[in-house]
Amino acid sequence: MFTYQIGRIQGQWRNFLPPIQGGRFRPYPDDEQPTAELDDPFDDDQDSFSDSSWEPDSPIFDAVEQSTLSRRATNAHRGLHGSPSISSISSAGAAEPETVPKLSHLDARTKSEIDLDLTKYPSLDPVTQEDIVRRYRQLDQLIHAQGLYQCRYADYMIELVRYIIIFSLCLLFLRLGYYAISGLFLGLFWHQLVFTAHDAGHTGITHNYLYDTVIGVVIADFLGGLSIGWWKRNHNVHHIVTNSPEHDPDIEHVPIFAISHRFMESLRSTFYDRIMTYDCFARHAIRYQHLLYYPLMLLGRFNLYRLSWEYLIRGLGPRRGPAWWHRWFEISGHVFFWTWYGYGILYRSIPDARSRFIFVMVSHMVTGPLHVQITLSHFAMSTADLGIHESFPQKMLRTTMDVDCPAWLDFVHGGLQFQAIHHLYPRIPRHNLRRTQKLVQEFCDEVGIPYALYGFVDGNKQVVGRLADVARQAAILAQCQKTLASSGDFGAH
Repeated sequence: MFTYQIGRIQGQWRNFLPPIQGGRFRPYPDDEQPTAELDDPFDDDQDSFSDSSWEPDSPIFDAVEQSTLSRRATNAHRGLHGSPSISSISSAGAAEPETVPKLSHLDARTKSEIDLDLTKYPSLDPVTQEDIVRRYRQLDQLIHAQGLYQCRYADYMIELVRYIIIFSLCLLFLRLGYYAISGLFLGLFWHQLVFTAHDAGHTGITHNYLYDTVIGVVIADFLGGLSIGWWKRNHNVHHIVTNSPEHDPDIEHVPIFAISHRFMESLRSTFYDRIMTYDCFARHAIRYQHLLYYPLMLLGRFNLYRLSWEYLIRGLGPRRGPAWWHRWFEISGHVFFWTWYGYGILYRSIPDARSRFIFVMVSHMVTGPLHVQITLSHFAMSTADLGIHESFPQKMLRTTMDVDCPAWLDFVHGGLQFQAIHHLYPRIPRHNLRRTQKLVQEFCDEVGIPYALYGFVDGNKQVVGRLADVARQAAILAQCQKTLASSGDFGAH
């Protein structure tokens, strides 16, 4: 309790580089007590820092099968952008000569992407970023003043009528024996439910934690067979560290997908607390990921079952405090789901194995476009780390795209077409996101941040193009490794 204190500072807050990424801080000696006036952590003249014998937890500096030379090159480049160089404070780097080695292919690619973002987006100097934050807060006040945080419950009544109609059609065709058509409507039912579960997970319906939690569990667990607790644990981190290869679980899909060449360095996931090994299977699968993208999206719901069960069985959610009961409520929801779906529909209502298989596959594959929608907003956007001085709104707009569609199609996209706006203000109810879009576009024009907006088809082209580009990088890396292995020349590579 005495290690961290919450208080107020004078002037503008300046971000610190966390120790997990190489940040250096002077500890208090045992006989010294904290005072009101602390040393400026940004003072370059300080030479009293914490013990340098730490192990860097940032995977970019601890990649499997990556040479020390390559790591030093990466560190040297990070130092150019204001972040402390890991090699400059590591115990091994203290005696190294001050030379900048030639960058490896992957490090050069990383540098190129960072330089591109530094060119496209506003400067990272304090004055520019503080102005962006100031205008971002002004926009938040304007959104409040226009009532855009207030949920329009009439819109949810329309949603409820839609859910009832779709599920009724599922039961009707099930009774008539048209199992494929029945599965189609069940898949559409699940597709629509996800949007309201997403709203509840962000406390965006009633803005009451308890009520929205119950709504989310009923929809996701009881009716959909998925864990809203798993989703919130995963998704909240995604909102904080969007598109960060080391930290964002929503883009950590190795060995199946890699949206950045950096995954080829066997990064360590801080969310899953494991190395995402770029192994033999990954080297082959990622070379064809742009071809496998849509087929695997059709099967995405099966993976969500696995993740939900893992979350509940292992008890990864809160076990104490006001949310201690969530796990048991969700488990009861899964029992209910597999009773009505597994026993009531699959076993009792469908007569033979072939029809059951068709029903299951159709109902699950129909949700494939939803998984495309979820990945569409981020897979093609930047994964570069511009350092700690980039403001929150700039990072969100740099790593997220919106999808342009007519208003009458909003019910198909369910608010996921406004992901950039949603990442800026996650608790705005989705039925108000279209009205908020104009305000965000004006904000982007004022501060000079590009607003990424693509049509659905063009957005898909961007995603497939990104996957194909990384696949080419994987093929190049594999060929280089094959050549080096045959020649036996591993020096300085």
